[in-house]
Amino acid sequence: MKRLPVIDENLLLSYGASEVELQPSETIFSSGDQPRYYYQIMEGQIKLNHEDDEGRELIQSILNDGDSVCELLLFTDKCYPVNAISLRSGKLLKLPKKIFFELLQDNPEVSFDINRFISKHLYQKFVLMQTNSSFQPALRLKGIFNYFKSFSEDQSKYSFEITLTRKQLASITALRTETVIRTVKKLERAGLVKIINHKIFV
Repeated sequence: MKRLPVIDENLLLSYGASEVELQPSETIFSSGDQPRYYYQIMEGQIKLNHEDDEGRELIQSILNDGDSVCELLLFTDKCYPVNAISLRSGKLLKLPKKIFFELLQDNPEVSFDINRFISKHLYQKFVLMQTNSSFQPALRLKGIFNYFKSFSEDQSKYSFEITLTRKQLASITALRTETVIRTVKKLERAGLVKIINHKIFV
C-alpha cells in the first residue's frame, strides 16, 4: 500500500511545484550544495549517501513514494551533508524554498505533518544507530529490515520486500557484501526472512 505523501501533491502543485522526471542514478543534489527547494517523491526511490575517507559509499537513508527529501535543511543555513541520488526512474515534485515557506504560513496544519514525518524518521534513525553499533552482522541487518518494514501498513511475517541489493545493504550497515550474503542465508535458515527469486522478504 502506498503511503500518504508528507504534503498533499495537489497542494504543492497549486503553489507552483514542478514535476521532475528522474532517471536511475540521477543526482538531485550533492553534498555541499545549498538547499533551495522542497523535494517530495511522487514515484521512485532516492538514496542519501556520502563517501568515507577510504572512498566507500555509506548510505544514510532510502526514501520512497510520498517522502520528502532532506526537508530539515530548509530550516537552517547549512549545506547538504549528503548526496541525493535516484535509484530508479520516477517523478519528483520541486518547490522553491521561498514559496515553500509561504505554503507553510498559509497552511499551518502542514507544519504538523512535516514535524510528524521528521520525528518518525529521527526515531527510526536513533534505533538504527543502535543496531549498527553492534558487532553482530545479524543484528545490524535485522535492524535495517525492521527500519524499512516499520513504514509499511502490513506488518505480517514475510509481507514486506526489501528492494535493496546486497551491496546497498552493505553500504547501509557498513558490512562487506560477502558478509551480508552469508548473514542473509543464516537469517533465512533461522526463519527470520524468506528468499523468493533472490528477493528478501521480512
